[in-house]
Amino acid sequence: MKIRVKFRKYGEMKFIGHLDMMRYFQKAIRRAGIDICYSGGFSPHMIMSFASPLGVGLTSDGEYLDIEVGEVLSSEETVRRLNQAMVEGVEVVSCRRIPDGKASNAMALMAAADYEVHFREGKEPKKHWQEDFEKFCGQSSIMVLKKTKKGERELDIRPLIYEARVQGNGIFLKLAAGSSENLKPELVMDAFASYTKTELPEFALLIHRQELYADVGTDKKQCLVPLESLGEVIETARQ
Repeated sequence: MKIRVKFRKYGEMKFIGHLDMMRYFQKAIRRAGIDICYSGGFSPHMIMSFASPLGVGLTSDGEYLDIEVGEVLSSEETVRRLNQAMVEGVEVVSCRRIPDGKASNAMALMAAADYEVHFREGKEPKKHWQEDFEKFCGQSSIMVLKKTKKGERELDIRPLIYEARVQGNGIFLKLAAGSSENLKPELVMDAFASYTKTELPEFALLIHRQELYADVGTDKKQCLVPLESLGEVIETARQ
C-alpha cells in the first residue's frame, strides 16, 4: 500500500540538502518502526520518493514524501511515530493513503507550487517597489535566460507564473512546478530586478514554500489541488 506523508521543514534544517534529507527520512522511518517496503535485487532500497527537492535555504509548510508499506497503521499513529523520531526543524503534519500505481506518484503529478518571498532587513529594493512589481507582472511576456543542462536558452516565463501579487511586505507567487515545466521563485525575482534595472544583493531573499499542487483539470482548463487532497485518511490499522 502507498501512503503520502506531508511535512514541514523550518529553522536550521533549511540548510540540509535534498540527498541528506533522503538519508534523514530513511533513518527516521526505521526508528519509527514503519513497515516500509524495499526494492528487490542485489542492493535493495526503501521504496520512497519526494515530490520535489527543496532548495537549500528554503523553508516549507508543504513538502511531500510517498512511501510503500506492508503493515498499515492509522494516519494518526503514523504521524505520531514519525514525529517522535524527528528532530527540531522537521514536522510531519499528515499521512494519507493514495492509489497504487505510478500514475499516483507525487513527483509525476506535481504541477504547481505556492511561495512566499520576503526581503531580508536592509536588502529591500528601492522605494515603491510594490508598484514596480505590479507593473512587472502586468507584462504580456517576461523573457529571461534560463540555464539548462545543454546551456542557456531564452524563455518566456510569463505563462509559468499562474499568480503573482504583493502580499503585505512581501510577495506571493504561484508558479509552474514539475518535470515538464518548472519555474523557481529566484528566477522570477532576478527577472524583476532586471526589469527595474537593479541587482538583488547576495542572500537578499527569504523564500518559503507553502504548498505543492497537482492539476486534475483538462487540457483546456487547469484545476489545481493540493497533493494532500488526493489521498484518504486511514482511520484504523490494517494488514
